[in-house]
Amino acid sequence: MLDKNRVQDVLDKVRPSLQADGGDCEIVNIRKDNVIEVRLQGACGGCPMATLTLKAGIERVLKDEIPEIVEVVSV
Repeated sequence: MLDKNRVQDVLDKVRPSLQADGGDCEIVNIRKDNVIEVRLQGACGGCPMATLTLKAGIERVLKDEIPEIVEVVSV
């Protein structure tokens, strides 16, 4: 099982970029299969580029720092 604090620390590295565009992201759940469920907030919640932000930004950084992560999904 992944440590939520470890995931949060890495997420905090990308958070300033999200906040600069009026958005944010929170961890909703860390599943036993190492899939991270996040909720995009603010401007990111309804943005047409949200999927790209999630996969090319958030997921890429998290997987680079924590290779055990399988996927990051928005809920």
